[in-house]
Amino acid sequence: MEHTLVIVKPDAVARGLIGEIIRRFEAEGLAVRGLKMVWLAQKEAEGFYRVHRQQPFFDSLTRFMSSGPCVPMVLEGEGAIGRVRTLMGATDPQKAAEGTIRRSLATSIERNVVHGSDSAASAAAEIPYFFSRLETLPAVVAGNSSST
Repeated sequence: MEHTLVIVKPDAVARGLIGEIIRRFEAEGLAVRGLKMVWLAQKEAEGFYRVHRQQPFFDSLTRFMSSGPCVPMVLEGEGAIGRVRTLMGATDPQKAAEGTIRRSLATSIERNVVHGSDSAASAAAEIPYFFSRLETLPAVVAGNSSST
């Protein structure tokens, strides 16, 4: 089983879309293994998105991600990372496929309602940014998906 991080972004939280987004992932057989609501400080958003520090959108992105509460979650399933990326759709909702989360719920490229890890390496770094071992089902944070 593979694990990935998904964040319901502040725009989706403000619009009451948390349940709808979770429903869509669960309807595709992905299981929630960790879930919480947080409000990132600017520095915390900058730390999370540090890989984009040199990008022109970094300041805008981190301001947005610290503008209100968001809901990070760990999802589990066979091929979870790729499946989540497909279900989310392209970053730009105008370019996202019909039926994807971003195409049907996002309002702009920045306010695109969800973040998802883009690789196993990203998921391994992103999950522990939000979740301790005690906040997820056994062994998710450590990268081991065997039962204990």
